[in-house]
Amino acid sequence: MTERIQFLAYCIEIYKEAKSMKGNEVHALFEKYGVLDYVYDCYDALHTTCREYTIEDIDEFIAVRRNKLKVES
Repeated sequence: MTERIQFLAYCIEIYKEAKSMKGNEVHALFEKYGVLDYVYDCYDALHTTCREYTIEDIDEFIAVRRNKLKVES
């Protein structure tokens, strides 16, 4: 398993715990807003940050994508 894939799994796990969600719920949320691609593409920067920052960054990314989708609707 590549380091990037391991990091994606890590992000799903920490987000799941932080938000009291199930793994499949987090995966669906990440898929809906493109978080998996974002985390994969930004691996070099994100994997060096702390758990709390990673969760915050994902929350901000989702918020921006959610707002963008609302505007496009």
